[in-house]
Amino acid sequence: MPLLTRMLNAPLSIDVRRGAVASLGELLADRRIVTEGRVAIAVGPGQGDQIAEHVRPSLSSCEVFHVEGGTVEAAVSLGSRLRAGSYEAVVGIGGGRTIDATKYAATLSGIPMVSVATNLSHDGICSPVASLVHDKGKGSFGVVMPLAMIVDLDYVHAAPDRLVRAGIGDVVSNFSAVEDWLLAADECGERVDRMALTVARTAAEALLHQPGSIDSDRFLTVLAEGLVLSGMAMAFAGDSRPASGGDHEILHAIDQLFPDTGNHGELAGIGAAFCYHLRATRLGAGEDRLEEILACLGRHGLPRFPADVGLTAEQFAEAVQYAPHTRPGRYTILEHLSLDEGETRKAVHEYVQAHGG
Repeated sequence: MPLLTRMLNAPLSIDVRRGAVASLGELLADRRIVTEGRVAIAVGPGQGDQIAEHVRPSLSSCEVFHVEGGTVEAAVSLGSRLRAGSYEAVVGIGGGRTIDATKYAATLSGIPMVSVATNLSHDGICSPVASLVHDKGKGSFGVVMPLAMIVDLDYVHAAPDRLVRAGIGDVVSNFSAVEDWLLAADECGERVDRMALTVARTAAEALLHQPGSIDSDRFLTVLAEGLVLSGMAMAFAGDSRPASGGDHEILHAIDQLFPDTGNHGELAGIGAAFCYHLRATRLGAGEDRLEEILACLGRHGLPRFPADVGLTAEQFAEAVQYAPHTRPGRYTILEHLSLDEGETRKAVHEYVQAHGG
């Protein structure tokens, strides 16, 4: 009988705990990552400099670079400096924007990247996708997944609560993405990677009813591991399908039409809830899941309705109408229903009236 195996991309190391950053030097001594010890550290605003200074004594040879925002320009500039310095690896320290820019720069430079996350705002901390701002808005770019990652809960506790809570919305949106993937399989014959689907859905299930709040180490550990699993699910699938459906189409549309309205995870949560509203009212399925998602978002103080992020119902409807243009070729509940402007506005008003209290 032949032995069938499947090779799956996964980080060499995942370390989520208090004080984890102290092990960075030891991690980089792993000769699978660095052989000669020449390492670059990329930091963003916030706690990045503090962590860099904390770990510098444990690294034999390193140089710190500052990443000015999560833009393609910043990532390309960092990539040029990494290539010029002949570094063996780069450590990205900071929030989602810094890590995304560092992932892109590392990919351009052909060197491994270690992710050190200071907040838990979205699954970019361990995914093969970088969301970066460019001349025409914000886009998603395929990159190499971090070779290792660290989440030090001491630093996460010190981050702004809003940035930590946001990751909850991103993980919970996996439910919507998975349903869209299955819908595309039924309607268009799209191939579904069941391993990737299982990992993405398991991450969301683990978080959905998790007791406690972001004040709890136990809760933060589940959130961090959920974000990591979401990133790994995308790596298994070879694209963002298991963690990005109509929910993310809506958030990308809002990013383009109404910039700086809300952060990634907040908008993903709203998008997921609205997509489940469409399933419940138009397909007759998903009402229980919608209630669970709304309860989870509400319990953690996350936005649930357009007004929560400063949008009118009409503006949100405009974003829903535009959403399919953000991911051409991706089939989700939005493409399936193909609602016109009037029907979309009606659906948004129904959602707010039915669940807005």
